[in-house]
Amino acid sequence: MMAASTRGEGVRALVWLAPWIIGIAVFFVYPLASTVYFSFHRYDLFTLEFVGLDNWRYALSDTRLGRSALNTLWLVVFMVPAQLLFALGVAQLLTKLKSGGGILRTIFYLPSLVPMVAGTVAFVYLLNPATGPVNQLLALVGITGPDWFGSAAWAKPSLTLLALWGAGNTVMIFLAALLDVPKHLYEAAAIDGAGAWRQFRSITLPVISPVLMFSAVTGVIYAVQYFTQAMIASRVASGATDSAGTTFTPGYPDGALLTLPQHLFHTGFRDWSMGLACVYALMLFAVSMVFTLVLLRQFGRAEAAS
Repeated sequence: MMAASTRGEGVRALVWLAPWIIGIAVFFVYPLASTVYFSFHRYDLFTLEFVGLDNWRYALSDTRLGRSALNTLWLVVFMVPAQLLFALGVAQLLTKLKSGGGILRTIFYLPSLVPMVAGTVAFVYLLNPATGPVNQLLALVGITGPDWFGSAAWAKPSLTLLALWGAGNTVMIFLAALLDVPKHLYEAAAIDGAGAWRQFRSITLPVISPVLMFSAVTGVIYAVQYFTQAMIASRVASGATDSAGTTFTPGYPDGALLTLPQHLFHTGFRDWSMGLACVYALMLFAVSMVFTLVLLRQFGRAEAAS
């Protein structure tokens, strides 16, 4: 009787779990297994030829892969922290305002609603070195503006400015977390003589650390998969108009905006080397997993220490 009851509970559990199991199998396990399988083949959507480790050997010697990986790493190391610090600073400022907070919240959040393509095109126009209003305003105060998206040195910082402009979602998440910090903790700390910085370090950061971890992890994953803005900015800044891509060099200028997802896309859908693109996809997956695990471990240590 007990065995039959246990089997019945197991069947009911499988029935309730079936949608999740099917979803994981169809949308994660099967694509991942297929990617691993195709990575050992020369595949162009029409012919399939087993080549063993040839794709992997070529990937390890691909100089454009190394350049795109370094660009992606730059975005992870500089753009993600800058966006988090900016969003946290703006959210902290909004909590201190006595009036006008609702209007400012709307102003900071609106850019995140703009479609990525439209926002990127507008940003490239604003930062146009010759006709853009940003450089014209800088010229009024005697500053010669740089060639933002046309310079290899300034291209990735320009993308970082674009990310700060569109950080409204992160600002709202941090604002909600800051407003949820118990006020009596600040009052007790003020009575003990703790200043603003000590309160922020000892109260605010520990309380909102789960939100910080979530934002950091999602930010890193987003940066590792950074594609649309870099692609559009590169194409628009280069002045390319040929939809076939014959007049456009990916990563303009000088490969500075070539990210790993872009290189994967061009390998698979422009060069039709699907097997090699699968190798890059697996590398991208592995990099995302490593960064996520490192961040989770670091935040776990920080929470244990506090």
